[in-house]
Amino acid sequence: MGNDMDISNASPSAAAKFLSETNLYLAPDPEIMNNHGLERRTAYEDQCIAKENDPVRLEIVRERLLAGVNESYDMLENMGAAPGAKWGDCVSAVYTASGDLSLASSGGVVIFCNLVQYPIKFINKYWTGDTSVGVKQGDVFIVNDARYGQAHNTDQSMMMPVFHDGALVAWAGATVHEGENGAIEPGGMPSLAEQIWDEGLKMSPFKVAENYQLRRDLVTFLQNSVREPKLQYSDMKVKMYVCRRIETRIHEAIAEYGVEAVVASLRMNLEDTDAEVRRRLQEWPDGTVRHAWWTDGTLRENVQIKINLEMTKKGDELILDYRGSSPEFTNRSNNSLDVTVKGMLAQLFLTFLWPDIPRNQGVLAPMTFIFDNPSVLKPGFGTPSAQSMMTVFTAWSAAQVAVMKFIYSNPHKYTRVVAPWFNMINTFLFGGLTQHGEMVGNVCADINGMGGGALADRDGQHGCAPIFATMSDLGEQEFIEEEVPFIQIVSKKMMTDNQGFGAHRGGMGYQMILAMRDSPAFGFMLTAMGAKFPNVPGLFGGYGCPTYPLARIQNIDVFDILKTNPGSFRYSIEELMNERPFADAVYSTHPMFLGYTLAQRGELYMIAQGTGGGFGDPLDRKPEDVMRDMDEKLISHDVAWRIYRVVYDKTTLRVDSEATKAARDEARRERIARSKPYKDFVADWVKSKPSAKVPYYGSWDDRTMVHAGSPDKLHPAAQVNPPVVMANPLQVKIDKLQAELAALHGAKGRA
Repeated sequence: MGNDMDISNASPSAAAKFLSETNLYLAPDPEIMNNHGLERRTAYEDQCIAKENDPVRLEIVRERLLAGVNESYDMLENMGAAPGAKWGDCVSAVYTASGDLSLASSGGVVIFCNLVQYPIKFINKYWTGDTSVGVKQGDVFIVNDARYGQAHNTDQSMMMPVFHDGALVAWAGATVHEGENGAIEPGGMPSLAEQIWDEGLKMSPFKVAENYQLRRDLVTFLQNSVREPKLQYSDMKVKMYVCRRIETRIHEAIAEYGVEAVVASLRMNLEDTDAEVRRRLQEWPDGTVRHAWWTDGTLRENVQIKINLEMTKKGDELILDYRGSSPEFTNRSNNSLDVTVKGMLAQLFLTFLWPDIPRNQGVLAPMTFIFDNPSVLKPGFGTPSAQSMMTVFTAWSAAQVAVMKFIYSNPHKYTRVVAPWFNMINTFLFGGLTQHGEMVGNVCADINGMGGGALADRDGQHGCAPIFATMSDLGEQEFIEEEVPFIQIVSKKMMTDNQGFGAHRGGMGYQMILAMRDSPAFGFMLTAMGAKFPNVPGLFGGYGCPTYPLARIQNIDVFDILKTNPGSFRYSIEELMNERPFADAVYSTHPMFLGYTLAQRGELYMIAQGTGGGFGDPLDRKPEDVMRDMDEKLISHDVAWRIYRVVYDKTTLRVDSEATKAARDEARRERIARSKPYKDFVADWVKSKPSAKVPYYGSWDDRTMVHAGSPDKLHPAAQVNPPVVMANPLQVKIDKLQAELAALHGAKGRA
C-alpha cells in the first residue's frame, strides 16, 4: 500500500534488517540478561591465545593491567564528588571486547563491575552497527537503570571502548554509588517508590561523550533531572578520566607486550578462573544445604518476607535455587533483580570464600541460578526495585550460611569459616539545603561499618566493612560536617550488648546520635530492616544479631542544652531513652524505615549499626574473653551471666573458674531437662501454616506454593493472582481513624 515496504518476498537478511531498524523499543535483552556466564571465544581471541600462551608471560601482563586498574580506582576514590566515591563505594575495571568482566580493582564494590557486563553487551549488540549511534574511539557510554545491569538506580556506570589499530580490543569501566538521582525522595534510594517512574533517572546504555568530550546538551539534561547538578557533572568527568587512564594503561601494555598478549591475558584470566573454581568445587562434598531467612518489612509496613535457598553441589557445579521465596511486591521498591542477586553472590565467592581468585565474572560460570519468575528476587519489568538491598542482602546471607556449611569439613580452606556478616544499611540518608545554601541528597558513610561475623577460631571484627565492599572506608566525620548541616554528637561508639553471642562473638556495631542544625529545610530517611526480626542468624549454635529500632527525642534543641546544661546530656542511646533526662521532650521508637522527614533543629535521631552473627555455643566461650568484653564495656553484667554463665568478682573482674564451670554444667543440665523427643518437638513446634498476626509472603512447607499475605490462601509460585499490591500506609491509618470516629458517633447516637 502506497509507500509501505512489502517484505513478504524479501530475503531473510533484508527482513531481519527491517525488523531491527523498526524496533519500537529496545528493552533489556533477555538473551543478554539471563546469561551470567562467559561469552564464547571470538576467532580473534583464538588467534591471540595461539600466539601468546605462556602462562608466566600472561600473568605479567595481567598484573600490569591490574596495577593500572588499581591506579584508576585510587583516582576515582580521591577525585569523586559523591560520598560513595570518597569512602570507596565505587570500582573500576577492564572488560574483554565481548563485555566479560576480566579485571576489577582490588578495592571497591565487586557487584558494581560484575553487572556492567550487561550494558556493554547491550551496546555491542545494538549500538555498534547502528549508524545513528555507533561505537568508536573516544566514545563514552553511561547507564544507571538496574534493569539493564546495575545494582540499583542510584549507581551510575561509565563504559569506554578501547581500540587498537581500529579494532575493539577491550572496554574500560568505572562505577560510583552517586546517591542523588532525582527520585521521589532525595538520596537515590526511595522507599516511597510505588512504580518505576518514582525511582528517578532511568538511563539505559547511551552515548554521553564523543572524542573524549562530554556532550554538554546531555550533561545538562541529566543535571536538570537531579537535585545535585554539580555532583552529576563532576562525577561524570571523573569517571570519564578514570576510563581514559585505564585506556592509557592498556595501550602501554600493548606497546610493551603486543596486542595479542593483552587480549589473550584478558580472556585466559576468565577461563583460568572458571577452571579453578570448578576444581575447588570438586573438593566440596556433594549434597544439598537448605537455608531460609526472613526480612520484617517492605520499608512501608511490617510483614514477613521469606528468602528461600536450596544450594546443591554436584561434581564441579553449584546450583542456587531460590524458588519458594516471596512473590514480588508490585507497588513496593524492595524487590531485587536476579542479576543483582548474582552480582552480590560474586562478592560472596570472591572476597569471603576465595579472596585469592582474580576478581572477575568467571567465578560464577560454574553456577546455575533458579528463581520463580516473577518473584521478589526476579520481578517483572515494570516492578520497582530501588530498594533491592532489602531482599538481595538477605539472599546473600542465606547463601553465606549455606556455603560455610559446605566448606566447614573441607581439609583445604582458602579463608576461614565465618558466621553471617551483618547485612543491612543501618545508616541515615539525608536531603535538603546545606549550611552553604546548596541542595543535596545522599547517604551517610556509616553504612560501611557493618559488623563482621565471628570466625571458627576468633571473634568477629567491630564496625569492619560492608558485605558489598570488603575494602572501603567510613569517611572522616569532621569533613562530612563541613559539607552537610548535621552533627553526629555520638559517632563510632560501641553499643553495649550489641553482640552476636557465641563461643566466638560477632563483631559489634556502633551507635550514632545526630542532630540537624544551620538549615531552613533538611531531613533524614532510614531504609533498613531488622527492627522486629534479626537480619542475620548465627552459625553452629551462635546467636544472631539483635533487632534495631530508630529512637527519637523531639521537642528539644540539643545544641542549646549542650551550651546551657551540658551535664544533662547522656552519650548513649540506652541512657538517653531509659533515663529521659530532658523535661518536656518526646521520646519514641520506630521501625528502621522512615520516609523522608524534615528535621527540626536539635532534635535527636539515634540508631545503631548492626553486629555479625556469633559462632558456636556461648557456653563454650572462654571466660577470659567474656571478661575482656566486660572490661571494654562491650557487654553488661546481665549478659555475662545470663548468656555466658561466667561467675566473677564484679569489682576486679576476676573469674571464679570452678564456680563458672559448675554454673555452665548446670545450664547444660537445664537444657537437657527442657528437651523433648524430636517427634514431640515437631508436634508442638511445627505449624501447618503461618501465623495470622503478621502478613506472611513466601512458601511454608512446599516451595511450589506461596502465601501472599494471607495464612489461609496459597498460590502457585510465580502465579500469584491477583498480584501483591499494598495499600498506602497513610490511607490505612486514615481508614482506621475514620472507622473509630464512626464507631464513636454511633455509640453517642445510641446513647
